[in-house]
Amino acid sequence: MAIRIGETAPDFLADSSQGPLDLYQWANKNWVVLFSHPADFTPVCTSEFCRSVELEDQFSRRGVKLLGLSTDSIEHHTAWINDIKRITQRNIGFPIIADPDRRIARLYEMIHPQEDESAAIRALFVIDPAMKVRLTMNYPMSVGRNFNEVLRIIDAMQLADVRGIATPADWVKGDPVLIPASVSNEVAEERFPQGWQQITHYYRLTVVKPVGDKTLPTRRAG
Repeated sequence: MAIRIGETAPDFLADSSQGPLDLYQWANKNWVVLFSHPADFTPVCTSEFCRSVELEDQFSRRGVKLLGLSTDSIEHHTAWINDIKRITQRNIGFPIIADPDRRIARLYEMIHPQEDESAAIRALFVIDPAMKVRLTMNYPMSVGRNFNEVLRIIDAMQLADVRGIATPADWVKGDPVLIPASVSNEVAEERFPQGWQQITHYYRLTVVKPVGDKTLPTRRAG
């Protein structure tokens, strides 16, 4: 069975580029982005790792730890990390899991036989501090992931958790948000004293204070 949103992320112990790693202990009540790669030394995977290294500080500011996975060995990871360092001129602060027996890839349903019977596809899981899966994404092997979109979704989920709101299509940090239809106007008056714009009885826009890192750039919709 595939891992679904809202389910508890399976715990595991595995070797990684930074030594033995127990998922729950390593997460340590942080958010986690677990993302897999078909193999080391491939161009799309390398581009993704270079981008994730460039954005590592932005994930950290949001209380998010990155965790890579490939079905190659520690020895391969070590050599590949050296390539990534040469390309980015940066050190990789997060571990890469070595999963040569594909045990974790199968635990998280990262093997799609119609795509490749032996490689983990580009799967991504966002796991919250309670170790609940909040987002799953699967990309084809030939397409690199959009890590800016992952950051955007994390911003939206963290804001929704704290402020009790929802976010509209194409929302980015600083934009107006939606008051959920389950919240009556009476409750909304207490929860959102700043007021709101009522388009229909169920479509209400409001502005709330951001959460997390306030130094990141924001955009407000006109």
